Amino acid sequence: MARLHASPVTVQAAIARLAGEGVLEVRPGRGSYVAARVTAPGAPDLSWQTVALGARRPYEELLSSLVSVPRAEVIQLSSGYLDPDLQPVDALGAAMSRAARRPTSWGRVQVEGREELRTWFAREAGGAFRAGDMTVCTGAQPGLATVFRGFCEPGDVVLVEAPTYIGAVAAARDAGLRVVPVPADSDGVRPDLLAAAFARTGARMFYCQPLYANPHGAVLSAERRPEVIAAVRKAGAFIIEDDWARGLTVDGPEPPTLASEDVDGHVVYLRSLTKVAAPGLRVAAIGARGAAGIRLRTARTLDDFYVAGPLQEAAIDFVTSPAWRRHLRNLRTNLRSRRDALLGALATYLPDFTAQVPAGGLHVWARLPEGVDDLELTASAAAREVVVFPGRSWFAAEPSGSYLRLTYGGAPEHALVEGIRRLAEVRAASAPAARGMLPGG
Repeated sequence: MARLHASPVTVQAAIARLAGEGVLEVRPGRGSYVAARVTAPGAPDLSWQTVALGARRPYEELLSSLVSVPRAEVIQLSSGYLDPDLQPVDALGAAMSRAARRPTSWGRVQVEGREELRTWFAREAGGAFRAGDMTVCTGAQPGLATVFRGFCEPGDVVLVEAPTYIGAVAAARDAGLRVVPVPADSDGVRPDLLAAAFARTGARMFYCQPLYANPHGAVLSAERRPEVIAAVRKAGAFIIEDDWARGLTVDGPEPPTLASEDVDGHVVYLRSLTKVAAPGLRVAAIGARGAAGIRLRTARTLDDFYVAGPLQEAAIDFVTSPAWRRHLRNLRTNLRSRRDALLGALATYLPDFTAQVPAGGLHVWARLPEGVDDLELTASAAAREVVVFPGRSWFAAEPSGSYLRLTYGGAPEHALVEGIRRLAEVRAASAPAARGMLPGG
């Protein structure tokens, strides 16, 4: 204290911290001493694990990048979740607080989930779905894994749109399935090619995002919907309707679900609250009618038995309160302004990028000019602390061109504009080198 002119409190705090770090040893009644130095053991040899684990799955790194949390200074133009400013955290916190105080929240839960929550999901699905057809799960990704594992055998074929959600392809391949892509355009999957794919492969499963498909934002048109259902019915197959973007509509009315038009039980319905609310609300439901619904519940039992009771209770509280509708109204307004800001920045700084105007969802699918490589542009953007996602990752087979998935729902407007401006600088910096290259050079 005398030498450093420090107060007794400061010295005591320093000693306590050093003792916590193992540098000092405090002996009551005797004083503080330098602790005996412990020689750290050498690093263990874990190289044997490389042989035991075998080859790494090729899609693991892609999935990790989808859910990774970037540093605060990085501009995120490829988030799969809402910007924190758009998340109804106050309403969710209040709902969780009320749920935690209910003794019934902490009791045993049925495998299929709380009946009130299943009733809500069934009502959202529409058609002939009832609470007994729904099973609550911890997000859409586990739901997809349950469907693929419960309905298919290793080696079976599953049809997907091209391009499509990376997580669906990963879950299918993890279940040992062969993934066959079917081309989609601005009106959704092409029914003629879907029917041909069923006939050629004998597939009994088609994964589809009819509403604001991730990554390309297309909506399955009213004209194609009955044709797609007819093709699935003729093949005696199932459609997995991934309704991930319901509630994220920006323009016009929200189309009904495919499930609402399903008569014969061909639609397996999947809906999550995570994308439309907050990443921490890991609550979703999968639904199927008849024997398929029983199969789903059985498959879910093998995973984690059931979703935590307090989380289910909080979800019920939130989606049945006025805060839910208020959140959806605010979300529509804010997403529209952010979408328009991103598209405006593209038109200003990167006018040769071609992008459709999505009517909802979270993403803009931008086609790059001839000669611009999506992987190289992504890597160069990361060096400027801008995160974008290369388009080729979203194709289960060869890509039809060079694309970027740009997200407008995960960052504020000023960040979106600045991110596109930096992306344009990166593109401009690499353009002279690209123009100077000769064939074979």
